[in-house]
Amino acid sequence: MQPKVTPTIFDWAGGDDAFRRWLDVFYDLVERDPLLGPVFGGSVSEHHRRAVTLWWTEVMGGPARYSAGEGGYEHMLEQHVGLAISAEQRLRFVTLMSQAADDSGLPADPEFRAALMGYAEWGSRLALGNSQPGAEVAEHAPVPRWGWGVAPPYIPD
Repeated sequence: MQPKVTPTIFDWAGGDDAFRRWLDVFYDLVERDPLLGPVFGGSVSEHHRRAVTLWWTEVMGGPARYSAGEGGYEHMLEQHVGLAISAEQRLRFVTLMSQAADDSGLPADPEFRAALMGYAEWGSRLALGNSQPGAEVAEHAPVPRWGWGVAPPYIPD
């Protein structure tokens, strides 16, 4: 009998196409949002959407294309330093990510959503802190590789 292999979050979601669909829906919501839209000047560029998709797919166990092509953690950090993200903006970001997961048809099982939104919470709280004026930031770190945590996906025998 073959041992069960736990898929990555990237694979469970449906790979590149699923992440791109989700993040396009998310940024469409952001563009219409009165709190987050102005952060992006009312429009989220194709380059930004592509880069963030590469980030999320790498973090969730997909290929390391963000690190290879965009500059890894240091580049992502640069995108947030000095933005002065508010607590309300951070919360709206996470809320819209969850709504976009529903609207784009990502898997709805609780294990997947807990892992996905766990990273959204963790990462957005780091971005909040790193974005404040005078913040002391970790200038060098690896791109996180997010896992299932305490609740891996249920795979029946």
